[in-house]
Amino acid sequence: MIQTYSLAFIPNKVIIDFVKEMKQKLATEIGWFHSKNAMAHITVCEFKIEESALPMIEQQIIQIANGIKPVTAVLESFDSYPNGAFFISPNKASKQELKDIMKLFTTRLKVPNPYKSNDPHLSIARKLDSQKLAIANSLLTSKPLSFNCNSISLRKLNLEVKQFEIINTFYFKNEGFNEGIQTSLF
Repeated sequence: MIQTYSLAFIPNKVIIDFVKEMKQKLATEIGWFHSKNAMAHITVCEFKIEESALPMIEQQIIQIANGIKPVTAVLESFDSYPNGAFFISPNKASKQELKDIMKLFTTRLKVPNPYKSNDPHLSIARKLDSQKLAIANSLLTSKPLSFNCNSISLRKLNLEVKQFEIINTFYFKNEGFNEGIQTSLF
């Protein structure tokens, strides 16, 4: 059976709880919104594969993660996209470091037709209209937050709750890259 999966950076519990509080505060003012119930994360990519291919994908993720050096990610300010996404953006240095890690995964992980995120951000809300974006900007206050980005989590879409759930976490080991392991499904 084909399943939907996602790779994401998951911040520490302090940031997860802080973002959850922000989402609850925003929901009190504007009601339900997209991403309201999603746990804090920075999406790297999403893909669909046969469930039977998952062990091979996990081996690819392990190989990639073993070569990556952990970084400190600093989340600094609110921003938004024209599509109504409201998010916390990393500072310039952290954004580049996260982009570099994201690119390693999106170029080395061999899955068909992945959605690749190319701008690291931690979503608070999605698909807000201009009025709700203005409320979010005036209501929520940002403070610099940081976490040790030392792993990537594999998440599976739970169709019942319409949320991704973590099924495995892969730690960065800074061991360099071993090119000898097959990384292709096809």
